[in-house]
Amino acid sequence: MKYMLIMRATDEAWASIGEVDFDTILETMGKFNDELIRAGVLVAAEGLEDAAETVVVDYGTETPVVTDGPYGETKELFGGYYILNVASKEEAVEWAKRLPMTGPGVKTEIRRVTSIDEFPQDNEWIKKERAWRESTGQL
Repeated sequence: MKYMLIMRATDEAWASIGEVDFDTILETMGKFNDELIRAGVLVAAEGLEDAAETVVVDYGTETPVVTDGPYGETKELFGGYYILNVASKEEAVEWAKRLPMTGPGVKTEIRRVTSIDEFPQDNEWIKKERAWRESTGQL
């Protein structure tokens, strides 16, 4: 099963992380990423650009409205993610507990990523997506 670990942090937590030497951050995260790779559970991992640089498309009106970000409060934003292929939610939780660069104001949300196999396989759109995934080596 795939699980997404979504890293969230308050403004204060981001500020304290920003005080850490960048080479130290790279080494710390690199060691953790290497553990995930060696364990065979890492599917993807990416950090995201500062929320101040985002663009938001709001569908609250008939014509979508585009504005510069960030959107909402800091607690609604996330700064990066991992996708892990593990046996259970409990295993995903155990990996999340080991994440580096954490502390007060930092949280990780864990959500299962649904599989195409969970959708009606006789649906024409699911068939098309399955064919595309197979052709790109994703299945």
